[in-house]
Order: sequence, then structure tokens, then C-alpha cells
Amino acid sequence: MPRGDGTGPRGGSGPGTGRGMGGGGRGAGRMGGNRPGIGPGGECVCPSCGAIVPHQVGVPCYQVSCPQCNTAMVRK
Repeated sequence: MPRGDGTGPRGGSGPGTGRGMGGGGRGAGRMGGNRPGIGPGGECVCPSCGAIVPHQVGVPCYQVSCPQCNTAMVRK
């Protein structure tokens, strides 16, 4: 406050214009969109032969090999 009268700095950078104020900064999270995470359940499906295995928590489906044809699985 340059003059001590509560007006704050000139140029529109006064109270209420900082980062924490206003409507900005409300994103949808890291992944974005309306489905930020699928959750712990679900299945891993082989895109080649269609084999299905249960999803293991902490192991991405693309790191799991299909038990029938050894292709990387995808999340269903």
C-alpha cells in the first residue's frame, strides 16, 4: 500500500487479484477429463485374441502379457 490508505498498488494488481483468488486453477486433476481414474477393479483384455484376466492393483495392464498369445494387455 503505497500511501497507507488501503487502496493498494496501481495497475489492477491490488487485493483480490492474486493466484489464490478468482475462478482459475480448478482443473480436473492430473489425467483430466471426466474419468480421471478407472479404479482398482476391472479386467485386462488382450487386443489380439480377446483373453481376459483380472486387473491387479498396482500393475498396469500394458505390463501384463496375455497368457495365450503373449501380447500386451489393455484395460477394459
